[in-house]
Amino acid sequence: MSTRQDTRLSFPRIVANAIVRAQRLVERLAQPWFVQLVLRIALAVPFWKSGILKWHGFLQLNDTAIDLFTDEFRLHLPGGPYPFPAPAVFAFLSACGEVTFPVLLVLGLGTRLAAAGLLLMTCIIELTVPDGWPIHITWAAMALGIAAWGPGLISIDYLLGDRANRS
Repeated sequence: MSTRQDTRLSFPRIVANAIVRAQRLVERLAQPWFVQLVLRIALAVPFWKSGILKWHGFLQLNDTAIDLFTDEFRLHLPGGPYPFPAPAVFAFLSACGEVTFPVLLVLGLGTRLAAAGLLLMTCIIELTVPDGWPIHITWAAMALGIAAWGPGLISIDYLLGDRANRS
């Protein structure tokens, strides 16, 4: 009977020790510098992939990009949806932002500004494709996290002096 009682007492300890070990492993893996780097890359990828498809050559948009803003995309505002004003301008600005901001994020150069730019783009995308909010809220959360906590150790901004710790 004492063996059975020892087993019951030790099982909770075994579970508690396993949980503590798992927490320590997660803490070692989830270093702030690594999380910040992964956030920057994760936010950059979908915008880069979308932006690179809009170009036909250096500063030359493909016809599809302009057609999207002319014929397909609409701003879902009260009383709308409304067509984009100056669709060629919006297509050009969108394509520029979708290529430039991700590069800045990955390099960690002007990181907070790039994150703010992608946050603004995400808001406009949400007005254009309101059913995409589950993905858009994720992009917004990543952009806000990057803007709030900065680029991290693995960045050009860090080398240039952006080392403010925020809590």
